[in-house]
Amino acid sequence: MLKSLMVAKAKEELEQEILLKEEEKQKYLAEKSPSLNISGLSLAQLQDLCRELHSKIDVVDEERYDIEAKVMLNTREIKDLNIKVLDLRGKFKRPNLRRVRVSADAILRSLLGSKHKVSMDLRANLKSVKKEDTEKKRPVEDSDWRKNVEAMSGMEGRKKMFDAAKGSAQ
Repeated sequence: MLKSLMVAKAKEELEQEILLKEEEKQKYLAEKSPSLNISGLSLAQLQDLCRELHSKIDVVDEERYDIEAKVMLNTREIKDLNIKVLDLRGKFKRPNLRRVRVSADAILRSLLGSKHKVSMDLRANLKSVKKEDTEKKRPVEDSDWRKNVEAMSGMEGRKKMFDAAKGSAQ
């Protein structure tokens, strides 16, 4: 109930403001542009009146252009000052970036243009490695570790390991 009353009151005030602005506009226009009496004027007088109106239009257009230029300059200056303030604060609003999957071909096409048809096969330049080569490089003992558990247990086993390591190092 209260909300609807407030909305109704605000609507009435808005309508009153619109009417008041329209009245002010009419008053201003009545002051600045008096009504024209063209009836009973000769051709020369009408031409003089047209020239006078054109000169007034030119003056108004020049003023409008100057004001627009000042506004554009001020808005540009405001933007620059806002950027300086953000720089001094050190806080930058960073947009949320989305992860985009792009293939290498698409990247090259965007960089080189659509004229160049370049396909990039990344696997073509890789060196092929055979599994046999890797096995030859790392000889693995196929002995069972359970056979040596009892022989290596205790202090004697540790001494054997120590001696074996010492012998292979020399």
